[in-house]
Amino acid sequence: MPLPLLLLLNFALAAYLTGVIWTVQLVHYPGFGLVAPQAFDAYHKAHLARMGWVVMAPMIAEALLACLLVWAGRALGSSAWWSLGLVVFIWSVTFLVSVPFHNRLVASGFNYIAIDGLTRTNWLRTLAWTARMVLLGWLLFISMR
Repeated sequence: MPLPLLLLLNFALAAYLTGVIWTVQLVHYPGFGLVAPQAFDAYHKAHLARMGWVVMAPMIAEALLACLLVWAGRALGSSAWWSLGLVVFIWSVTFLVSVPFHNRLVASGFNYIAIDGLTRTNWLRTLAWTARMVLLGWLLFISMR
């Protein structure tokens, strides 16, 4: 696969997932606190089911393409490794921090402390995806010149 196309695909997925995570950060997670406690279980379960469709396939594709970029993008130097490192960081925060918060909400129902923790720690993913999108955008811009 030509490097410019590989960069474009990486950037497109990063841009998509960055848009999703900013929506989650500014709309979805703060909205959890506005749901009536008696309706929270159903709301949260619906959120998890629907968001799975929105993020899982793109996240898997992003991870695969980030690995391919490291392998094929030797000319990019350490930038490709930084891009992959951000993906590893995002996955780590997702499965070591965000998923446990969601599991706590599934187990206990409405829990303002868990909602607040989820919202605050999600900034890690929000900023990492934003940084990855900016990095890939810059690399794509440079490669097109």
